[in-house]
Amino acid sequence: MKDVKISIRFFDDTPVRSVWDDASAKWKLSSIDSKSKQKAYMLFESGLIRSVEVGTVRGLQQIHAALFDGLYDFAGQIRSKNISKGGFSFANAQFLSGTLHNIEQMPEETLQEIVAKYVEMNIAHPFMEGNGRSMRIWLDLILKKNLSCCVDWSKINKKDYLAAMEKSVLDEMPVLDLIQNALTDRIDDREMFMKGIDYSYYYETEE
Repeated sequence: MKDVKISIRFFDDTPVRSVWDDASAKWKLSSIDSKSKQKAYMLFESGLIRSVEVGTVRGLQQIHAALFDGLYDFAGQIRSKNISKGGFSFANAQFLSGTLHNIEQMPEETLQEIVAKYVEMNIAHPFMEGNGRSMRIWLDLILKKNLSCCVDWSKINKKDYLAAMEKSVLDEMPVLDLIQNALTDRIDDREMFMKGIDYSYYYETEE
């Protein structure tokens, strides 16, 4: 039987898997992520995305639930455990409810304000897993509502994005610069949304 190479990352007690594909010589999404990606497509196809609250914690929970319902038992639920990644600890679960309330109240009238809100939500990391995939959709909905634009994620290099998000704890400007240079007015374009999902999930795969 052929050996299967699997990369496992842990967020508290939750494993996230990427599987090595010899044919393409790439890490591919786990079964969970593949199914979640299809659910993300259906957010647009079904029209469910129009019922999501924009810029709220509840709206983010709606997105997370749509992406991970039936895949994680915590789909759409704010975490009650502490998590960390790469030596960085995200918002303490004990105070997370208040933290999220404060983030929800942040202004979102300008691009800089919206990116600041997005960065703060990323630092909070409200879910056990699936934060990035949910928050990138959440960000696009805020941009569409307030600035009539969204992000063309295909214009943002994966390594540049991950590096900027890592730096955003101290400086949000690298994230702002990347997003500002990738904005598009194709806010209702099916191809743009689907391409955005493809890149969003690509950001989560191991190299």
